[in-house]
Amino acid sequence: MQYNWQHKNWPNFAYDASIIDELVLEFALETGEVKGLIDGLTKEEQQEAILQFMINEAIKTSEIEGEYHSRQDVMSSIQNRLGIHAVSSNIRDIKAKGISELMVEVRENYATELSETLIINWHQILFSNARTIKIGTYRTGTEPMVIISGSIGKEVVHYEAPPSELLKKEMTQFVNWYNAYSVDSNNIKESLIKTAIAHLYFESIHPFEDGNGRIGRAIAEKCLSESLGRPLILSISTSIENDKTAYYDALKQAQRTLDITEWIRYFTQTILNAQKQAKTIIRFTLKKAKFLDKYKSKLNDRQIKVIMKMLAYGIEGFKGGMTAKKYMAIAKTSKATATRDLQDLVEKQCFLPMGAGRGVHYELNLKKF
Repeated sequence: MQYNWQHKNWPNFAYDASIIDELVLEFALETGEVKGLIDGLTKEEQQEAILQFMINEAIKTSEIEGEYHSRQDVMSSIQNRLGIHAVSSNIRDIKAKGISELMVEVRENYATELSETLIINWHQILFSNARTIKIGTYRTGTEPMVIISGSIGKEVVHYEAPPSELLKKEMTQFVNWYNAYSVDSNNIKESLIKTAIAHLYFESIHPFEDGNGRIGRAIAEKCLSESLGRPLILSISTSIENDKTAYYDALKQAQRTLDITEWIRYFTQTILNAQKQAKTIIRFTLKKAKFLDKYKSKLNDRQIKVIMKMLAYGIEGFKGGMTAKKYMAIAKTSKATATRDLQDLVEKQCFLPMGAGRGVHYELNLKKF
């Protein structure tokens, strides 16, 4: 098996750019519509929408790698980093802090010139509390870096990255390629192509012991925002995580050839899907604002605390709905008070009761907004 970096023409990728012509037109329409929706929000609502996208990206880019973080910890970490909290919240999951801070760093400094120092700094942010890997340095050693799946004794090798002695040369070449690939901010097609190649190129080098996928997706987000001249409102990782198998299959095939036409098509479609999904989150932000505007003055502090907890879970919703037991834990109140509060929320049409008897739970009534 010969991998892309072993070809004599590496890293001169070949592709038929016309394969994404229709996708480019669709993306242009979608991104214009999303921008219009965002421009129609208040500053507070815009901040809330952007916060939700960063939370989703942090959670989903980790889930792709099999790591699962508390949404509350991720949200608190990002809010702490942005200075939204007057007093910093305690974060139980230290790994959530690293990926959250990386998301903020990438978004706030998307226009900073790419360099090896920048990428290494991202790795240090991501693993700031790690103790089991080398942080902020390329992998070393003579053992090959292989991507495998399957049980012990039945492993299947999907890809073998360049050996460690080539990493400095490969990363210097990658950064030089990236910075030499100039894209006019009005050229959506070239922006999408550069982003697709940048992610594949970095993933093929695989320079770190761990975190290559998360850093590689951060590079894709930076590349797209930088190329188009503005930070975009979307989550590429959410789109990828919706079908991880397709992502790994596309990556596997692309890493075995220098003809990456199909990879360009796949990754462009992934970005397009992410932009479409963005509209759902923005509309949820609008519904949330209207919901709170109507009900906040009519509710007691306990009810508001519980509702804000539920809304914090975004479009995915509060798993299992609200129950009396959960209400008691969140509001720190008695069963009798929780029951009265829940009945009042139903009467005010804030909550919709679901199920019956011991299985009853409550969902936020956002449908009419």
